[in-house]
Amino acid sequence: MVADMVRTWAAGWAESRRTPPPVKKPWGFYIEVADNPDEVARHVLPDAEEPLVRSAAASVTVPRTWMKMPAEPEEIESWLPQGWVVAWEETGHLMAVDLMATYPVAPQGYTATVETIGAVTYARVVDAAGELAAKGQMAALGQAVVVDRVVTEEAHRRRGLGDFVMRTLADHALEEGAVLGVLGATDAGRALYETLGWKKHTTLAECIYRP
Repeated sequence: MVADMVRTWAAGWAESRRTPPPVKKPWGFYIEVADNPDEVARHVLPDAEEPLVRSAAASVTVPRTWMKMPAEPEEIESWLPQGWVVAWEETGHLMAVDLMATYPVAPQGYTATVETIGAVTYARVVDAAGELAAKGQMAALGQAVVVDRVVTEEAHRRRGLGDFVMRTLADHALEEGAVLGVLGATDAGRALYETLGWKKHTTLAECIYRP
């Protein structure tokens, strides 16, 4: 189940970020990353087995290539060849939820819009002056959606906007026939998502090639 969830997350992330589709490899997937000075590509492994991790790492020659997999960082650190380091501060959480409609209403003083372009839906919340206050997006993959880039601007935090964006995206996904939501969360994001019924299924260990 976790491996399938990782595959969904990888495909949805690529769709959301408008990158080329993931390329299947013996150890998982290779995703080319554009317009990011910190990441040129990522290897996503659905199964964090030592031979697969070593094989994926050995295939990399370009610095700033990342590798992500369902495992605790401590498990995989000793498997990494020279030049690879665990990105402890980037370790995340793979989460999922069975989608439910909640019919959210924007907090007072804010207005929301929802726009779908291709397979990606964007939710934006602006304040009374028209300034962006919060946003989020999701990629549709049949009966699943992958939520991505949920952000509340600092001046508008602690007003329920992140909650509202997540509920808005979920309701829209249900309207389009999806039943499952998947995302990769930071520590801070995990706290919000758990209040909305999302459950952590595995830690996402992350490492980077810095020779």
